Order: sequence, then C-alpha cells, then structure tokens
Amino acid sequence: MKIVATLDELRPALDELRAGGKRVALVPTMGNLHEGHMRLIKNAREHADIVVASIFINPTQFGENEDLSGYPRTLEEDTKKLIAEGCHLLYTPTRPVMYPEPDLTRVSVDKITTLHCGASRPGHFVGVATIVLKFFNQVQPDCAVFGLKDFQQFTVLKTMVSNLFLPIKMIGVDTGRADDGLAHSSRNNYLTAREREQAPALYRILCNAKAAIEQGEHDLAKVTRTAKEALHNAGFTPDYFNISRRIDLEPATENDHELVILAAAFLGKARLIDNIQVDR
Repeated sequence: MKIVATLDELRPALDELRAGGKRVALVPTMGNLHEGHMRLIKNAREHADIVVASIFINPTQFGENEDLSGYPRTLEEDTKKLIAEGCHLLYTPTRPVMYPEPDLTRVSVDKITTLHCGASRPGHFVGVATIVLKFFNQVQPDCAVFGLKDFQQFTVLKTMVSNLFLPIKMIGVDTGRADDGLAHSSRNNYLTAREREQAPALYRILCNAKAAIEQGEHDLAKVTRTAKEALHNAGFTPDYFNISRRIDLEPATENDHELVILAAAFLGKARLIDNIQVDR
C-alpha cells in the first residue's frame, strides 16, 4: 500500500494506479479504524479495481464543545489494518493541504441538514459536505463508499452529488455490528465497561419501534414516546428519536411507506447514533 500526504504525491500516484482504465473507489475516514471501516474497504474492492482510503480528522465538522482534540489518533494501527484488508493507497493530508489559506469556501446542503443531527450539531454537515467534496475533487473516484450507520450523512452527501452533477456512484454499506447489536463506531471507545454493557439497548429499542410499526401501529408519536422512555430507563439521555421518510428525512406521515428511524443518545461521555429502516 502506498501512503501519500500531499496533492503533489497524490496525483501521480493515482495516475499510476489508474493505468489501463482501472476504476477507483474512495473510502473517506477520520481514522481510529474498526471492523465497520474494514467492511467498507472490502465493499470498495468489490466495486472497483483500486481502493483509496483517506484519514483526516476534519476540524470543521466538530462543534465548540466537541472532542476534536481528544479524538483518537491511531495512524500506525490504522495503516496495518488497511494493508491487511488490501487497500491500495492511503491519503493522509494535513490541515493546510485540505484548508489552504485563505480558507473562504464552504459547501451547504439546505433543509436536510437542519434535521436530526443537524438540529443538535449546527454547522456539522457543512463541515462534512465541504471536506467530502474536497476529497472528491482531489481523488476523482468512480465511486465512494460510506457506512449507513450515519444515514443522514449519507443522504446529505448523495444529495450533494446529485445536485452538483458529480460523476460518482455513491455506495452505502449496511451498519456493521457487534454480536450484541451495538453498531461499530469510534465513539464506542469512550464507553466504560458498564456503559458498554448498556449500549446495545439503543439498537434493541430501534428494533422494538420497527416491530411496532410493522405490526400495524399507526400512532408514530406513541412509538416515539415509548422509545424515548425506554432509552431513559436503559440509562441513556436521548438527543432525538425520529421516525422519518427515507427519501428526504422529513417526519413520516400516515401515507409514507419507506421509513427510517433515526436515533441519537448520550451514554456517559459517548454520543451514540444508530438507525433502522422500516417498510410498511
């Protein structure tokens, strides 16, 4: 696996890898890689000849009171994992490479970014959309692979790609989970041993809400109240628990059939997010 950190290194490396018309897949990450990331790399290998992973802890998607300085930095371990999974190129740019001065440009996807995580983390998705578009322009992949644990992020980025006519196929990969149902996440590192035992309740509560809807419960507000109460009883502090249309993440109505239930909740220092799709 080749490792590069600047545009001057990246572009000739990509030209060499693309020789013969090979397809390139991009897997953007912030490092601290886990099994979920490895599933993305594996999926990328199924869709392209060349897999490029990026590791960059993006400062513009962190809020004022969020954990930018404390975010785990594990480049040596991450590199070993990527090599073992068959990644071809790792791009590790610095902040000046990604945000050259004067840093005056941001990318905003309206409406959808004001909901759910966007409501509690203002500006977060501007940072996400900005950095992902920068990576798309630098790498120019044929496809890009993202996990669906952050369903809202994937929806925002798909919208950006569509609205800006980017020739990139967006691939969403189902959430990787531990045997007890907890979604793989770098945030899980913040859980104490006791909290790790409690954490799978988030997914169980999502599954219970899904089952209620599939069994004919039409009062979505009741499903939401029941779920939030269950989260409290399981030791969580809910941020949100929303039942939405998959197409645009607006609140679901009686007439909507393709739904996604999105949840975020605090457990100790960790803010965990998860979701589950429902058809009715």
